[in-house]
Amino acid sequence: MDSLNIPATGRTPGVAFDFAAGHLRLHGESYPDDVATFFGPIFTALRAYLAEPDDRPIRFDMELLYFNSSSAKVLMNIFQMLEAVAKLGRPVSVSWCYEENDESMRELGEDFSEDLRYVAFSLRDVPSGAIG
Repeated sequence: MDSLNIPATGRTPGVAFDFAAGHLRLHGESYPDDVATFFGPIFTALRAYLAEPDDRPIRFDMELLYFNSSSAKVLMNIFQMLEAVAKLGRPVSVSWCYEENDESMRELGEDFSEDLRYVAFSLRDVPSGAIG
């Protein structure tokens, strides 16, 4: 399956989904004007990738500086999709990166992690300016 690469803008995150390597990454900020239009192709590609029989590990790096409530719902949907394949036995890890002094993003990561039983979820603080 081809990779999905979408460059970040001021309102939308960068998407770097290397399906062959099992490495998925969102970075930047996420508050698109039309969440469905922006994330629609991402969901389509992710669903197709996860539907393929494969037992290779998936690594998802979440490196967002900011996201709005509409984007939070999208992220939860992505995590639920990953949880479903992890429950079936595919190794899935999520690395939630947040800037070292950003307690809000750390707490949001903790909140998301509480809903996941089968995904290995880790929180990682990084130096200010390292995300984006």
